[in-house]
Amino acid sequence: MTLRVLAAWGRVRLLGAPWDAGRCDMDNGLAPQQRATASTLAPGDQAGTGSAHESAGGFRVPASWPLLAVLVVQTVLSARLMRADTAFEDEASYLWAGHLEWAHWLHGTPIPPFASYFSGAPVIYPPIGALADSIGGLTAARILSLAFMLGATTLLWSVTRQLFGRQAAFFAAALFAVLGPTLHLGAFATYDAMSVLLVSLAAWLVVRAGARDDATRWLVAAGVVLAVANATAYSSIFGDLVVILLALLIALPELGGKLAAARCLTVLIVIVVLLGLGCLAGGSSYVNGFEITTLERAQGSASVSAVLADAWSWTGVIVVAAACGLVISALRREQRTRTVLLAVLAFAAFLGPVEQAYLHTAASLDKHVGLGAWFAAIAAGYAVDRLIAAAGAGSARTVTCGACVVAMALPVSLGVSQSRQFSTGWPESTDFVAIIRPLVEHGTGRLLVEDPSIAEYYLHAENQWMRWSSTRNIVLPSGASSGGPSSSAGIVGPGNAGTFGTKIQEGYFSLVALNFADTTSLDERIAADLALNPHYKKILVVPYGPAPGTYVIWQYEPYR
Repeated sequence: MTLRVLAAWGRVRLLGAPWDAGRCDMDNGLAPQQRATASTLAPGDQAGTGSAHESAGGFRVPASWPLLAVLVVQTVLSARLMRADTAFEDEASYLWAGHLEWAHWLHGTPIPPFASYFSGAPVIYPPIGALADSIGGLTAARILSLAFMLGATTLLWSVTRQLFGRQAAFFAAALFAVLGPTLHLGAFATYDAMSVLLVSLAAWLVVRAGARDDATRWLVAAGVVLAVANATAYSSIFGDLVVILLALLIALPELGGKLAAARCLTVLIVIVVLLGLGCLAGGSSYVNGFEITTLERAQGSASVSAVLADAWSWTGVIVVAAACGLVISALRREQRTRTVLLAVLAFAAFLGPVEQAYLHTAASLDKHVGLGAWFAAIAAGYAVDRLIAAAGAGSARTVTCGACVVAMALPVSLGVSQSRQFSTGWPESTDFVAIIRPLVEHGTGRLLVEDPSIAEYYLHAENQWMRWSSTRNIVLPSGASSGGPSSSAGIVGPGNAGTFGTKIQEGYFSLVALNFADTTSLDERIAADLALNPHYKKILVVPYGPAPGTYVIWQYEPYR
């Protein structure tokens, strides 16, 4: 039986010519207008394939097996990271916020003004992630992200197959699936994976629209999905341009400039209308949150070269391959629309890194490069496909394709090591949570914790959120922020030292925990103010993070 299966697999010739899908593969089930578009964009000189291949003895091998192999590898490599570390601050913050949103919807519980400082709408991903967290904790929430990323890889396969054939689709999906940022997002419970999936779905919709006459529903659907993606993660708005240009370049050869431009306008109008309605429904807090986290982000201290070097180390393989695809298309004098399309796809890889280089910050860069890499992977798959086709027919092509598969060992090795670094790049919080738990649960006073989201999440303190303040924001008795509704407190910078000093002098906090990491200068001022107040006593020093990282805890004793 084993020999029959191996023989069948050989007949499929995964590394040979029959798998080299071209125009014929894309034509299956497409309308005549779409076939015309496919013939314009696809290489068109390869052998076509059907949905499955039949071997001797009638054994049929599904054509989706290469995709399934990619998805299995991606699942295994991301799954190993599920328990690599405790919750990151962003994970804890979004999941905790999601639980609070449910409490607000179901019971009318007051909640913090998340919309004014979250970098995505708090009513989209956080409640979804919280549902998964309620079922199986942090691991289940991370598995949800893995499902999102597997969906993105599947959509990448489908888009590339429709544009350039199945062989290009395999290498595009494989390169994207093993990237360090991709593997990391597949084990990271934030909105990033969901936004990548949604933008990928929008790209798939515009490609499916092709040049067909009845494309309006596809384009409207793409606009709706992009609007939801933008609301999920504000940073995904950079992907809108790529999807809109994709719609233009796919329709342009057959429909002409006016009709192709009308399609772009359809997608754009849907996005603008839906986001405008969302801002009206959400109020000024959403607009404020978008401005602070996206349009007016604070400048960091990282050099441009450092930011670009990091991005290059993570996505350089795909960027080089995508650039080669562009050069190949230009040298072969292919139709201009295809060359421009490849240029747009390759350029997408630079959107995230360039934006963060402009802001001189590498914060979250490993998460923001994933979306651009998804688009660039399409061009990378095309490049590999053309390289194999250039080897000629027969054994030379088989050997070349096999060599390309073997060469995947390099990006796999890089992705494995980089994703491990991404997923263990923050302190393990088990000891800190275990120590602070009784101090919090056995009291009712107000708490000042430098990064409270971790403790809030693990202590399930949703109904006590007004007790918790951070070194970026003091929560007042009313639940309002000390910085006011338009303040950037709680996002990028430390709070006002004078305000904290006044509160400490008044004994406003019953417990203070500082780790002198994120807001070091302010922490030192707060520690000095604590030393001047005889009622605050240093009670614990908890190891936290790389040596000599610690959390120092003070407790208020009114009768000392």
